[in-house]
Amino acid sequence: MSLSVADPQTSQTPTVPADRTAHEIIAAARTVKAQQPPRAPFRSAASLTLLSGLAMWASYYPLNFSPLAWIALVPVLMLIRLRQPTRRMSLACYLGGLAWFLPTLQWMRLGDPSMYVAWLALAAYLAVTFPVLVGLCRLARTRWSVPMVVSVPIVWVALEYVRAHLFTGFAWYLLGHSQYRWLELIQISDLVGGYGVSFVMAASAAAMASLIPIGWFSRLKLLAPGVAPIVGVWPSSRLPTFVATGLVLFTLGYGFVRREQAAFTPGPRVGLVQGNFVASLRLPEENYGRQYLTHMKLTALAVREQPDVIIWPEGMFRWPLTSAPSGLSDEELQQLAPKAPPEFWRDTSVRETLTKESQKTGAAIIYGIPCVDLQTDGSIEHGNSAVFVRPDMGISGRYDKMHLVPFGEYLPFHDTFPWLHKLTPYPADFGLHAGTSTSVFEYQNWRMLPVICFEDTVPHLVRNMVHSASTSPQGDVDVLVNLSNDGWFHGSSGLDQHLITAAFRAVECRTPMVRAVNTGISAVIDGDGAIREPDVFIDGDKGGRKTSKDPSTGRWYRQLNAAVVSTVPLDARGSLYVSYGDWFAMLCLMLSLFTALSAFLPQNVKQPI
Repeated sequence: MSLSVADPQTSQTPTVPADRTAHEIIAAARTVKAQQPPRAPFRSAASLTLLSGLAMWASYYPLNFSPLAWIALVPVLMLIRLRQPTRRMSLACYLGGLAWFLPTLQWMRLGDPSMYVAWLALAAYLAVTFPVLVGLCRLARTRWSVPMVVSVPIVWVALEYVRAHLFTGFAWYLLGHSQYRWLELIQISDLVGGYGVSFVMAASAAAMASLIPIGWFSRLKLLAPGVAPIVGVWPSSRLPTFVATGLVLFTLGYGFVRREQAAFTPGPRVGLVQGNFVASLRLPEENYGRQYLTHMKLTALAVREQPDVIIWPEGMFRWPLTSAPSGLSDEELQQLAPKAPPEFWRDTSVRETLTKESQKTGAAIIYGIPCVDLQTDGSIEHGNSAVFVRPDMGISGRYDKMHLVPFGEYLPFHDTFPWLHKLTPYPADFGLHAGTSTSVFEYQNWRMLPVICFEDTVPHLVRNMVHSASTSPQGDVDVLVNLSNDGWFHGSSGLDQHLITAAFRAVECRTPMVRAVNTGISAVIDGDGAIREPDVFIDGDKGGRKTSKDPSTGRWYRQLNAAVVSTVPLDARGSLYVSYGDWFAMLCLMLSLFTALSAFLPQNVKQPI
């Protein structure tokens, strides 16, 4: 009988006599460990990952240098090629992730002092992207001899997919989002979602990383003295280049064909009302009237352009729309809801106001408004809602936001840990009630599907809503309508990224989107994902602005009172993504999970290529 200790240099297995004492065996093991070649220094790996992290940050707003995104991952991917990891490689990768997400997400802190914690926590969570990417791809290489040009895009898409779902999801800053202006490239989103663009870009970065000469690794001190040469990524270094080039050419070819197939037809003429009010957790009620009058003034300016539908931002009609079970006496209402007088539930002034304004404008109006509903069991449900009002029918539809923002609209685990509210600026009864179904607003021949706030950044949510609504007997959805309040973020880069992320929903679903956003950026997005210049841009602050972008900088205006009027371009093209969902991203996730589980399999003695 003998015990085996693997030699890291030769992969030979020296035998240890069974009659040796435990002390001798331990001493022998320590001798083998001491003979292991030294690892490359931590600073060498950290410099590469920090370079990747900062390049990823620069690829998005506020710098918006999107071409950099194609090579941003190359430095961190070089670590996958090393036969032996550097010292504390995982920590180095994590620091690179922090270098990406800490500055990228800094706009989150602007909403409220309490949001500093959320900013730091989210950045700390997302920073695991780099170490997991490098770890899984190195495992795929050593266990299964999978080249980087295959493993990197698969693992990257899997991580983006997990990020879009875990902890209610955060599908912002996907790699493909950086290319929102390259319309031909992003058309593949109607096949596999925006993840497809990320896949192509990650494969291209892996191919470039595979071409880095060995001499560069030595100059960067990534190869410690005595360490075996770096591992190749394929028998021929040309093959990764051919694979990545083929993916890019196929994606662009598909994009050109799909854009040629577009035959946009005029849809509803919409008026997007955009107030300029900084959001706050504690808005004094005396400000309600000022906000209402401002939005009414902007509505009046938009009406001059004869829109068919007028849209207010999320929550900008401040007084709640109430409802209670019918047939209850004042005493029964008081018993069900002792904190509110019966008059609160019986007041019809809000309904009458909404109907009158629609009739005066001669247009349908979609209001962002809070709704309060008394249930028969005495519970009171607060909804973040979009209410549809027609000039001929009054209130004819309502949608309650389904995908609530944790800590912003509800406290996770509040029922299990009621003391959590003491750690927040919210009252004990804080929390909205999530809606349970989609709602389609129909007017004339158009079917409009509302989504509220950050719902337009969640790909699977919008896809499921469009799929559900389109399979009804009434037919396809014509327009996505987003109502948002980005006044929390004080004109920061978060406004730009919100708009960019929403543009991918229009491509994925082949459905145009219109966005009415407090403080901006309100816009019309066509089915190709193009963010269109409006037919009419009304500067409510009388600053002389005639377009949605500053001509001198090319950047969108924000933090101003405005109204945008445009005719929506309807899109008759279908979408495989709507039909089949995230099959591609799920496949990438399953392959990545299999790779992770393979770490627990017996060691493969075959040397990787």
